[in-house]
Amino acid sequence: MSPALRLGPLVFPIELVLLAAAVAVGLLASRLLAGARAEDASRVLWRGLLLGLLVARLAFVWQYHDHFLQAPLRILDLRDGGWAGSAGLAAALAYGAYAVLRQLAPRRAVLVAMALGTAVWLGGGRLLTPSAQPQPQLAALSLHQLDGAPVSLAAFHGKPMVVNLWASWCPPCRREMPAFEQAQAANPDIHFVFLNQGEAAATVRQYLDEHAPSLANALLDPAGDASRQMSNRGLPATLFLDAQGRLMDVRVGELSTAALAQRLQSIRAVDGQR
Repeated sequence: MSPALRLGPLVFPIELVLLAAAVAVGLLASRLLAGARAEDASRVLWRGLLLGLLVARLAFVWQYHDHFLQAPLRILDLRDGGWAGSAGLAAALAYGAYAVLRQLAPRRAVLVAMALGTAVWLGGGRLLTPSAQPQPQLAALSLHQLDGAPVSLAAFHGKPMVVNLWASWCPPCRREMPAFEQAQAANPDIHFVFLNQGEAAATVRQYLDEHAPSLANALLDPAGDASRQMSNRGLPATLFLDAQGRLMDVRVGELSTAALAQRLQSIRAVDGQR
């Protein structure tokens, strides 16, 4: 299972790939069904998409507004993956219904296009969601502490766990490190583990001493097996597991404090239901 698509040197999060696929399917369907009014249908679909993205972002910011008070400009940084997808989808569908009622575009073309796009996005998300079972790839990782002693992720079972894959040469990894350092200190009920991908212990130790001295549970993955198997070598990547070590979510790309809080809330909710 890899939650990212690699095209040459570029790695795209799978949720972005799914959104692009949903948009492409919807636009193609509208072109085939709208006939002479294809431009009208495309215009309505693009407006619905933009409205949906705007509402999804604003709903996320509203829900986690405390995390944006100190740095409001972070609202504009869309790299953190902070979206309220259900709110955005509802807004897009509501605009589509409005456009159909106002006859801004052919009814059949818009409704079929939005239905197909929604099915691709929701269906693809369900198919690619990590299965809630222990992951043999994670259990088999050959990991070491900074002093060279071998260690397994099984040592951290018993609490929900967040596993961050990072490297000191990776700019987004460095940018998100303060968010993880803060979250680790504020959430003692969750294990945070930081798997460095492929760097020497001395390099990792020097970086942490200078930039994240309070960070705990920094481990070495000398061969970079975790990123190769779990994120198509995309860094940073973060794995979210429940207390039994079952993988619940994977995020490829940078996380802000708000986006991290959103995902911590999700694994807490799953763990509380068991």
